[in-house]
Amino acid sequence: MSEHTNNSNQDSVISVRAMDIITAIVFLAIGLTVMVGSLKLGASWGSDGPEADYFPFYISLIITLSSTVTLYQAAIVNKKKKTESFVDRESFKQVMAVLLPAIVFVLGVQLIGIYVSSVFYIAIFMVWLGKYPLWKAIAVSVGRGERCPVPHVRVLVPSTVATWLLV
Repeated sequence: MSEHTNNSNQDSVISVRAMDIITAIVFLAIGLTVMVGSLKLGASWGSDGPEADYFPFYISLIITLSSTVTLYQAAIVNKKKKTESFVDRESFKQVMAVLLPAIVFVLGVQLIGIYVSSVFYIAIFMVWLGKYPLWKAIAVSVGRGERCPVPHVRVLVPSTVATWLLV
């Protein structure tokens, strides 16, 4: 959270209470899923010691119990957190400005490869968030391609020259 706590709900995206409930439910589901899987594979003590999923079962049990307590506290005990803002709209926009392109980059790596995706990712970030001119963004992002191990993907702009263009 930031240095200040915003108690006004007018520009809030989501409350602290709602985030506590969502997080508790997600971890409760993860804990239960691991617990059921551990029971299927054998989460007991064998003749030669613990079986395969003995340790994961007890870790998931701790996660499930902790999530249950957190869910109870958020949903029933701490109703005053309903008015506390978890994140305001401006902060949320800044996080999404970085998160959404990062997700697209990861998908791009799967579809067109890491080098081509990196060129686009660097260029778009430089122009969009860094406010650099397009020609500098192209020079730097394409210049990073010279580190590529595939010879036909390398370009003529050395990365050091491309970095000098930022000055």
